[in-house]
Amino acid sequence: MKNLTATDARKGFFDLVSGATERHEIYHIHHRKGGVVLLSEDEYDALLESIELLSSKKFREDFAVSQKEAEAGETFGFEEVFGELQ
Repeated sequence: MKNLTATDARKGFFDLVSGATERHEIYHIHHRKGGVVLLSEDEYDALLESIELLSSKKFREDFAVSQKEAEAGETFGFEEVFGELQ
C-alpha cells in the first residue's frame, strides 16, 4: 500500500486511478481530518466477497477441513481430477 498526502493525491489523481485500476495498487491517503483508502472496484468487490464468505459458518468449517486435508497430503493431482494431459 502506498502512502501519500491528500494534497499529493489531488495533484496526481488521474495517475492514482490508473494505478489502482491497471496495476491493482492500493493507496492510503492521509488528511488532517483522517485517512482514506483508494482501490479499484475489482479489489473492493473481491473484499466484499471475502467478507461474505468468511461470514458463513459453513464456509469456515469446510475451509478448515480442506486445510487439514491439504496439510496431510490428502490431495489429488491434475490428471486425477481432469483426466490425462493433452
